[in-house]
Amino acid sequence: MRKDTRIVLALDETDKSRALDVVSKVAEHIDAVKINWPLVLTAGPEIITKISDISDVVCDFKVADIPNTVKLIVENTVALGASAVIVHAFTGEDSMLAAVEAAGKAEIYAVTEMSHPGGKTFTALHAEDMARMGVRCGVAGFIAPATRPERIVDIRRIVGDRKILSPGVGTQGGSASAAINAGADYVIVGRAIYRSDDPEAVVKAMESEIRSVL
Repeated sequence: MRKDTRIVLALDETDKSRALDVVSKVAEHIDAVKINWPLVLTAGPEIITKISDISDVVCDFKVADIPNTVKLIVENTVALGASAVIVHAFTGEDSMLAAVEAAGKAEIYAVTEMSHPGGKTFTALHAEDMARMGVRCGVAGFIAPATRPERIVDIRRIVGDRKILSPGVGTQGGSASAAINAGADYVIVGRAIYRSDDPEAVVKAMESEIRSVL
């Protein structure tokens, strides 16, 4: 995944044509597209391959299962063209190792803490332990919340130079520049871009904001 604009588009659009239109408009201003179950369930798994022809694809499937199931999900996702898969860390070290091994040359990102308010209830309490486990297992990077930049700082201290992707910028209230300043490598932005009448203008403005603090 390139590291140019530091923006990852979270494409939770459920209309296939609209999704592809948005990607085509913003592709040169983003580093990757993150897709989740809403788009895959409405457009079919082949949407991973279609978007991967335009941009790197991070499949945010938040895989949380026993090692064999994790292996099967990751292998098939990568085979469809995904450059990375997001998995939950709370399932433990054996499941995390299974994900890393199944990914091959693709990357695994482990969730340390969810960005919504409910993320404080459970994931935040164990975020640092999950980050340490992810480092031991060899994941490429971590998910830490842009809505709580101080937590990005905490996770950065643990994970060293591994990548940090931070969701929650825009509609959830997180700031792109604050997340980057706190140590995030990329910010993940969804509704603020794909629900806009002018997605390209929104991405360009965010790109300028990020460049101002780099």
